[in-house]
Amino acid sequence: MKSIVFILGLLLFNFSCGASNLGAEATKAPSHQGFDALLRKHVSPSGVVDYKGFIEDKAKLDDYCDLLSKNAPDRKTWKKEEQLAYWINAYNAFTIKLITDNYPVESIQDLHPKIKIPLVNTVWHIKFFKIGGQDANLDEIEHKVLRKEFDEPRIHFAINCASFSCPPLLNEAFAAEKVDAQLDKVAKSFVNDPKRNKISADKIEISKIFSWFKGDFTKNGSLIDYLNKYSKVKINPKAKVSHLDYDWSLNE
Repeated sequence: MKSIVFILGLLLFNFSCGASNLGAEATKAPSHQGFDALLRKHVSPSGVVDYKGFIEDKAKLDDYCDLLSKNAPDRKTWKKEEQLAYWINAYNAFTIKLITDNYPVESIQDLHPKIKIPLVNTVWHIKFFKIGGQDANLDEIEHKVLRKEFDEPRIHFAINCASFSCPPLLNEAFAAEKVDAQLDKVAKSFVNDPKRNKISADKIEISKIFSWFKGDFTKNGSLIDYLNKYSKVKINPKAKVSHLDYDWSLNE
C-alpha cells in the first residue's frame, strides 16, 4: 500500500512540475482590447459575471479565443509582461468559454469527466482549446506556465475558476504595460475582501487558496508576512489561522 501511495505521489509530482511546451517560435503579442471590452460589458466591478451576456456575444468571445490560439507567446522575443498578461487572459477567457459552452451549470465542478481523478483527470485537464496548434488545458496554463515560469504568487488573485470563492474576475483585461499594477490591485482587493477572507489582528479565517498554494506565498517569509503586504489590518505574527470553506457555486 505504501508503495502505491509513493508511486501515485511521484506521478502527481511529475504532472505538476513538468515543463510546458505551449507557445510559439515567433509571433507578435496580440491585442487584448476585444476581451477588455467584453469584460467591461459583462463583469461587474465586484466580479459578478453575466454568462448570458457572454453567450449573446459568443462570436466576439470565440474570435478572441481564436486570436489567443493563433498567437501564442514566444518566450525568446516577448517581454515577460507580455507573456504574463497573455497567459492570465488566456486562462480567464477559456474558462468563460468553458462555462458558456456548457451553460447553464451550477458549478464548474459539474463539468468534471465521468471518471474524475483529483490532480490528474478533472475539468481543468480537459483539452478543449489549442495554443499554438497544440491541444491545451487550464491546468497546464496555471501550474506549468504561470506558477512554474513566473514565480509570481499574485497570479492566484488574477486567474478565475468561475466560482464564488475564487478571487473575483477583474472586469478588464490584463495588459503588459500595467500588469504589475493590476496584480497589486487584485491582491489588495482579494486579501481585504470580507466575503472571502476574515482578518483581524489576532485571528484570521482565510481562503483555502492560501493553504493549497502555501508554498507559493512563503518563499520569502511566513504566510502572515505575505498577507501583511496587502492587508489593511496589521496581522500579529502569532495570529490564529484557519481556512474558510470553499464555495464552488458559479460566480454569476
